[in-house]
Amino acid sequence: MEEMGLDVVYGKYLFDDEEDLATLDQKRLSDLHDAFFDPAIRGIFCANGGFGTARIAPKIAYAKIQQNPKVFWGYSDITYLLNAIQKHSGFVTFHGPMLASDLNDEARTDETASSFLSLFNGESLTYDASKSNLNTIVNGTGEGPLVGGNLTLLTNGLGTPYQVDTAGAILLLEEVEEPSFKINLMLTHLEQAGVFATVEGMVLGNFQMEDPEEDRKIKQVLEDFFCNASFPVVANFYIGHCQPNYGVPLGANAKLTTSPPQLVIETGVVKSEI
Repeated sequence: MEEMGLDVVYGKYLFDDEEDLATLDQKRLSDLHDAFFDPAIRGIFCANGGFGTARIAPKIAYAKIQQNPKVFWGYSDITYLLNAIQKHSGFVTFHGPMLASDLNDEARTDETASSFLSLFNGESLTYDASKSNLNTIVNGTGEGPLVGGNLTLLTNGLGTPYQVDTAGAILLLEEVEEPSFKINLMLTHLEQAGVFATVEGMVLGNFQMEDPEEDRKIKQVLEDFFCNASFPVVANFYIGHCQPNYGVPLGANAKLTTSPPQLVIETGVVKSEI
C-alpha cells in the first residue's frame, strides 16, 4: 500500500494469533472502532478473510460509525461486515482485494492493483468482456444498488438483522472451494427465503475450485439454477477469490446489461481523500 502512495497505520491487534481466530472478538472490535473513530484515518483495509466476523457484528457501534463514514474494504468473511455496515450505517462499502491474500508481492497482478486504485478516482466503473470472458445466462437489463458478496456469508446472514436487503438490487454472488452440491443447497436456501424474488439482476463472480471436474459441475449448477430467472444473469466476473480480483462498491447504484454483457457502476462513488 505504501508503494501505491498510501500512509499505513496498523491496527493494534493486527499481528495477534489466537488458536482459532486472528484475535479475540473484543480486540478485533476495538481495532475496528478505533479506525472508524480516528479522524486521521481515511480508509480501513482488511488484511485477510477466514471466519468469525459474524461474531462481532452485533457489538458494532453502527450509529457512531454512521457519523464517521470512511472507506471500508475487504471480501470473503468480511462480506458479513461489509453488508452489516452498509445496511446499518448507510454508506457504501467496498468488496475487493485484500492486503495479505491479494495485494502482496506474490499474488498481486497489475489488473488487481489498478482496480484497487480505480475506485478512488471518482469516475464511473465498467466491468465488461475486456476484463473477463463473461457468460450471459439470462438476457435483459437491471438497475439498482449493488449488494452481496460471498455466498456462504450471505446464507449465514438469513434471519438475522444483517440479512442483505435484495429488493430492487443487483445481487453479487461469489464463492471458493465449496463443492457443487453445497452451492446448490445454498442457492436453494436463498431462493426459498425469498432473496431472489425481487432482485433486478444477478452478477456471478468467481466460484473457484481446484478440481476441474468440480469446477465444471459448479458452472452447470449456476446455469441450471438461474436459466429461467426473471432478471438478467451474467456469470464469470473476476470478482472474489481469483486473480485478478476486481473491486466493487456495495450500496452504489449499478446497471447490468447483456447486450453487450457489462456491469456499470455510477460515477463518483469515492473521490479519494486517502
